Amino acid sequence: MVKKLTSRKGISPILATLLLIAIAVGAVVITYAWVITFTSTQTAQSGAVLSLGNIRFYNVTTTKYIEIIIMNSGTSDAEIADVYVGTSSTALIKQTSGVTYDPSTQIVSPESSLNITITYPWSTGTRYYFKVVTDAGQQLPFNEKP
Repeated sequence: MVKKLTSRKGISPILATLLLIAIAVGAVVITYAWVITFTSTQTAQSGAVLSLGNIRFYNVTTTKYIEIIIMNSGTSDAEIADVYVGTSSTALIKQTSGVTYDPSTQIVSPESSLNITITYPWSTGTRYYFKVVTDAGQQLPFNEKP
């Protein structure tokens, strides 16, 4: 003998609507928490964003200098570790003497600049290649012709 279910009771439409609203609000809260965590992590990792502000070749009597201004538009400090100069991008020479920094701490703070002055025997008409490297390993390559 087959018994038919005659009762067709389920959850009420009001309860179903409330349940759907609760699930949707929960999903929004979880997504919001994830997005806030993700964006704050990515923003903190952006760190220093270095760019070339200006480069100037000049001489005082017989000594020739190159002045480089490095800008930091990032959110954290960057400490300049090394400066390289050469006549080709593959043959750069690390400048160990004749380099001065202003400020002398070699740190470029956010939204500020750092002046690097290099004593270097440059020639007019020759293209020079530069690479500025931070202690974190970030590199800023550029080239210029006096």
